[in-house]
Amino acid sequence: MRQPFPRLLLLAASTAATFVAGAQEAVRLPDLGSSANALISPREAEDYGAQMLRQMHALDLTLDDALLDQYINDLGFRLVAASDRPKDHFQFFIVRDTQINAFAAPGGYIGVNAGLINITQSESELAGVIAHEIGHITQNHLYRAFEASKKDAPLLALVLLGAIAAGSAGGDAAAGVLMGGQGLLLQRQINFTRKDEIEADRVGIQTLANSGFDPEAMADFFGRMQDTLRVGEGEDALPALLQTHPVTLDRISDARARARVLEDRLKDRPKLPTLDKASWEKSTAPVLFVKDPTTLVSTGNAAPKDSAGDTYALMRERVRVLSGDAGKLASYYATNLKHKDFDTGANRYGYAVALIRTNHGSQAIEQLQPLLTSRPDSVVLRLAMADAYMDAGRSGDAMAIYKALHANSPRNVAVALGYAKALAVQGSRESAQQAASLLRPMLDNSDDPEIFRTYAQATERAGDSIRSAEAYANSAYLSGRPFDAMEQLRRLLKRDDLDFYQRSRIQAQIADLTPLLLELRKRRVATDDNPDGRSQQ
Repeated sequence: MRQPFPRLLLLAASTAATFVAGAQEAVRLPDLGSSANALISPREAEDYGAQMLRQMHALDLTLDDALLDQYINDLGFRLVAASDRPKDHFQFFIVRDTQINAFAAPGGYIGVNAGLINITQSESELAGVIAHEIGHITQNHLYRAFEASKKDAPLLALVLLGAIAAGSAGGDAAAGVLMGGQGLLLQRQINFTRKDEIEADRVGIQTLANSGFDPEAMADFFGRMQDTLRVGEGEDALPALLQTHPVTLDRISDARARARVLEDRLKDRPKLPTLDKASWEKSTAPVLFVKDPTTLVSTGNAAPKDSAGDTYALMRERVRVLSGDAGKLASYYATNLKHKDFDTGANRYGYAVALIRTNHGSQAIEQLQPLLTSRPDSVVLRLAMADAYMDAGRSGDAMAIYKALHANSPRNVAVALGYAKALAVQGSRESAQQAASLLRPMLDNSDDPEIFRTYAQATERAGDSIRSAEAYANSAYLSGRPFDAMEQLRRLLKRDDLDFYQRSRIQAQIADLTPLLLELRKRRVATDDNPDGRSQQ
């Protein structure tokens, strides 16, 4: 288990890469030197970001869905692989927020709001936003912002002293000094932010091009965001993205110019993969489970936009439904699907997901059947059909789909989790044991509380109460309730039926968690299970 991060600093870290809201809190950071890289170690940064994500889980601020988590991380790591720092730690997640925004946090944690995904028009646009946030991290903008805010703290103190001195003379002088000083601070923060935004644009566009996406997509997206500015509209009318990532015409022009330079440089690059099976077999050692290496790369035959084969479009509609009101969205899809230009595979998939969420599985099956006829190998569509079958009471048909999917992709988290939940519903001990065996390999590399919670339920029904209790404790910890997790582990340790290995395992988890709780108490950091930061003993 990792060291938590104080709530105040977490909130400052998660607002955006600008860190305007965290200027006063940043003075609590240890002074480890003037270098941005020395301000915080990579391990500390990763710990801070992980604790931020756990607290967001606790507050239900994240869109926790295995299929979406897999998609956003696959997209993110495709970009990371083409960045300047492909070996750094990154984790991508979707925020349950309809505001149009994205942000980078310490440790390589990048959050993308559901509202932003909903208004993108292509995967390249979404990739452009993520590449921009990756640029903030690879260029150390977050660490520089921490350092800059420390330098501004003395300036703020001088401003406040000036206001107090002016106040002794009476009148409105104090307010004038304070407003002037705040304006100076704000201007410094905006100038710093614009410089970083331009640098993140340039690095991000390079990453975008290297990853095979349209390098002009970033400029196209920010251009559409800039078009939302209207004469007479107040700041509240702006998308959050424009408030945390200021967009100007110069910035958009610079991004377009950079993209076109890259397009000229890359125009001679082969548009289709050059991987040849014969040369692969001569020069590369055999890879387990890979019979034909050419199947690992794109053939250049992209699915039509918004069709049943457009994974990005399917995921966009899934985000729309899971982050919104499924009942209202079901009516929205039903009404608009009558129009020919709206009747796309992606929108029918979104309608099906909304129907499943509102317990209309039979109607969802009707929507999914023609889509599966056109794309019978689509994992996304087959998972949706299995969910629809389960909701419609056709568990046998659902199990057949899950079994086939798991046979082809035994390490696919979305498949394993869906299959395990379906097995757990069966009620038999054998089904519960099978569900637990599906999820056990996923536990070591997962920070998803839902996986541990589902595993706990399965092992409990299978009769393994000790493994179940451990998993419930881990789920509590990953959900931002570390004191609750400790209490569960202590109760478990009091059982007299533990063998040597079970007792040693639980003691090791308690030993890992103890220093973290001591630090939380010392700093009086509030958590979901310890609101005042000090009541737990």
